[in-house]
Amino acid sequence: MEIRRFGIGYRRHEGPAGSRGVDGQSIHADDRGVIAELAFRPNAALAPHSNPNLVYFVVVEGGGFVKVGEERARVAAGEAVVWPPDVVHAAWTELTPMRALVVEFAAEGADPLLLEDGAIVDPAGQPVEPAAEPGPTEGELALEPVILPPDRESTEKEPW
Repeated sequence: MEIRRFGIGYRRHEGPAGSRGVDGQSIHADDRGVIAELAFRPNAALAPHSNPNLVYFVVVEGGGFVKVGEERARVAAGEAVVWPPDVVHAAWTELTPMRALVVEFAAEGADPLLLEDGAIVDPAGQPVEPAAEPGPTEGELALEPVILPPDRESTEKEPW
């Protein structure tokens, strides 16, 4: 049995290149993909960037905001955002922290971008610079409504 530890005490400070207030920990990485945990402090940001792989950004605690291409949305625990290959994406928080698992599937014939010492690197180990697009500013989307699936009411609680 193999147990991989992550979370408080295992994260690397200063997450991927261009980020602020984001700590991360790789849980698994091989030629099929990467699984990592990212922890966002309040007012943290994962800089806009893209990569050649399909990525799921799975929010497991707290909430914040994401941008995929030109679309922006508020996200919360229990929601997963799909970051398509080669599309600029970003994530950030305002007043609350957020914790997410990042599940990245390697494109056929491509190697995943690995989280190494808190930076996103290419398969050759070279740092990947974030996209030149400016990150979100504080207060963006603050008035955007949370869009719930049609079969879920905002007053519903978790089953436990």
